[in-house]
Amino acid sequence: MSSWRRNSNGRGTRGGVTTTEYDEAPLRLFHLRVAVGSAGGVFSDGFGLGIVGICLSRAASQLGLTPLWMGLLGGASLAGLFAGALLTGPAADRCGRRRIFAYNMAILGVLSVLQVFIGSGAQLLALRLAIGFLLGTDYVVSKALLTEFTPRRIRGRVLGLLSVAWAGGYACAYFVGFALAGVDQESWRWMLLSSAVPCLLVLPLRVTIPESPLWLTNHGYGEAAARIVRARLGSGVAPPVRTPMAPTSRGRWRQLVSPAWRRRTFVACAFFTCQVIPYFAVGTFVSQVMSAVNLKSGYLGGLIYNLSLLGGAILGLSVVDRLSRRSFLIGSFGIPAAAMLVLTVWTGIPTVAMIVLFAVFAGVLSAASNLVYVYLPELFPTDLRASGIGLAIASSRIGSAISTFLLPVIVAAYGIRTALGACVAVLAVGALVCQRWAPETRHVGLAALDQLAATHSNDANTQDMPRWGVSS
Repeated sequence: MSSWRRNSNGRGTRGGVTTTEYDEAPLRLFHLRVAVGSAGGVFSDGFGLGIVGICLSRAASQLGLTPLWMGLLGGASLAGLFAGALLTGPAADRCGRRRIFAYNMAILGVLSVLQVFIGSGAQLLALRLAIGFLLGTDYVVSKALLTEFTPRRIRGRVLGLLSVAWAGGYACAYFVGFALAGVDQESWRWMLLSSAVPCLLVLPLRVTIPESPLWLTNHGYGEAAARIVRARLGSGVAPPVRTPMAPTSRGRWRQLVSPAWRRRTFVACAFFTCQVIPYFAVGTFVSQVMSAVNLKSGYLGGLIYNLSLLGGAILGLSVVDRLSRRSFLIGSFGIPAAAMLVLTVWTGIPTVAMIVLFAVFAGVLSAASNLVYVYLPELFPTDLRASGIGLAIASSRIGSAISTFLLPVIVAAYGIRTALGACVAVLAVGALVCQRWAPETRHVGLAALDQLAATHSNDANTQDMPRWGVSS
């Protein structure tokens, strides 16, 4: 293929013809299709996780669920997510994103339907673990594939749509759950069945999305990448330029903890873990938490909480490309920590103030969840992106599964304020880590990350990365 030369404005020439750099491509209808396909899967993920908290409160008596079983079932999907994300990352980096992206919703839909027929807590536990595994695969490939198709200048806003989709699915599950609550004595089965609907609706669109041209190019399939770019983005867009990398015998996890990438890996894992521990611990059992702090209507509190999640996600989408990534990160820990601290220490708090503080806590955390979809992919090059995302997700799910399991147990044994105080401590740790080590990635192009990765791969004497990063 003829060489491509880039100008400072993102345009260049290939064979004498002016073309646009792949990362600077104009917005096409195809980009929106990829975004909808990814968002539909993420909506399904949020719905599947959100419905279980409401379902368990209805199924407890019929299935004989003790507080221990409630904790196990509440954390089962998150534990499955750990395995799914951890194993999918290297597989998607080695074999491509497309096949997992295309078909995981079909399997997830089937597993969701099977939940209707369970007769014991153990059977539901097995299915929730398997469902969590499938959710983990989608968390990885949806972020990676959409990142690698989306032009740099709109990447933050487009990837932020995934956060809105997740919060929308999570909130929708709450409304659907309460709408179905009065159907019959086994309404919890219908709640579980409802989680299959979004999976099967998005499936036809996802199977039409091709492989990532960035992944194809970096794995020696340049002609296939060029065909996809011409067909989907137009002949005026240049295919990605391959970044030559020296062969390595190290596995991708070993590369992620090598001197070149370990700080970014640590920040990715710590940021995501400290965000989701309070998010899921409070969110999974929000009605019970609201009741425990003397809010008379657990349903009203849960409604406001879930609306705050959705509103926060939309707010985050509007500011994600206006704030620096670091400022957004640090503020996203500090503000919820302050709100939760007041809830913890103010024993006679009025109902209105309590609801406002819970809304601030949920809204800011949800706004910051945009960064899960935007910031994590920007930390890693193409050949490590899915593995890095997967490792961060797996790390976060250890914390969130443990916290979701422990929250009802801690509340029963030590009271709600002890549990909320632990959430404050976790948020404070997240703020400290981001203040100390988080890099700024807002203006970094994917090609620059790939070039940096090639430099480290080809330089046997490299001991560590430049201080924080790649300049755009």
